[in-house]
Amino acid sequence: MKYDIFINTVAVLARVPREQAEVLAATTLQTLAERITEAEAHDLASELPKALQVPLRANRGPAEQFGIQEFVHRVAQRAGVDTAQALDAVRAVLTTVHEAVSHGEFQDIMAQLPQEFRDLVLPVTVH
Repeated sequence: MKYDIFINTVAVLARVPREQAEVLAATTLQTLAERITEAEAHDLASELPKALQVPLRANRGPAEQFGIQEFVHRVAQRAGVDTAQALDAVRAVLTTVHEAVSHGEFQDIMAQLPQEFRDLVLPVTVH
């Protein structure tokens, strides 16, 4: 999936302007990189456009263990939005990632996250 399509999809799903979708996508991917292993973040980055690879490769520490509330809180703080907007953004980004990457890669990511993350992902039309 090309960068413009990824960001436009996030904008539509999160109901935000394109510029805000760019910030929300980057902050969500940065937070995801903190939550999954370095190897998995690298694998995910390899299937996304270059501009989206940077936030996935920025954090290089061990995977942190936190749930969806902390995830949304971090996205909200980084993006300067409230938690409801951050939750919508996380849902939009995870759903778009599901559409953008291979089924196997998405399953690998979800295997490292609690069920509450899977519950956020909207049904997709591909895969």
